[in-house]
Amino acid sequence: MEITELVKKHFPSLLEPELLADIEKYCSIKTIDANQNFINIADDVIAMPLLIKGSIKIVREDDMGNELLLYYLNGGETCASIISCCMNRAISEVRATVIDEATAIMVPIKYMDEWLQKYSSWRSFIMIAYRTRFEELLKTVDSIAFLKMDERLEKYLIQRSKDTNTLILQGTHQEIADDLHTSREVVSRLLKQLEKIGRVKLSRNKIDVSTLF
Repeated sequence: MEITELVKKHFPSLLEPELLADIEKYCSIKTIDANQNFINIADDVIAMPLLIKGSIKIVREDDMGNELLLYYLNGGETCASIISCCMNRAISEVRATVIDEATAIMVPIKYMDEWLQKYSSWRSFIMIAYRTRFEELLKTVDSIAFLKMDERLEKYLIQRSKDTNTLILQGTHQEIADDLHTSREVVSRLLKQLEKIGRVKLSRNKIDVSTLF
């Protein structure tokens, strides 16, 4: 499938024929396997991804190596943090780790400013991406500041289910603990409590969250 057709299918708000022609001419498609890094902290950012399929986890890291989950990217989305680095010609301040095999259209950094000036749909797309991620960051801050860990865990499971469009979540208790910035023991204990009251069903590296909805 040509890049233009992929854009029309997954990013229908990008409307102008001239923009689609430029994307077809200057962009490329990149696929990365699960558990690989799409981009690392301090990498030079040379292109912005338009994610076609897959799931990517975006995290920040402090000086001690502790990670803070910012948000997940799914098909039809892009990363505001990477956009910001592209616009400012800066190195990456986030790590983007592929959870499910990811395929993205890569937009070279040198065309981003030009397209913002030339194409209204591209400009709107970028602004909406910023707003969406800002709202998600506010939710993350609110969750850390105002919710108890059991509430944060339940909210996290519901959001991951919606993001991945599945009621059976894959992953270890340690991976969830890393995302929530807590210990594996706390996550395991809270999951067992949720299972006991019938809110989830646990099996090896799988969580059935159908009863949360």
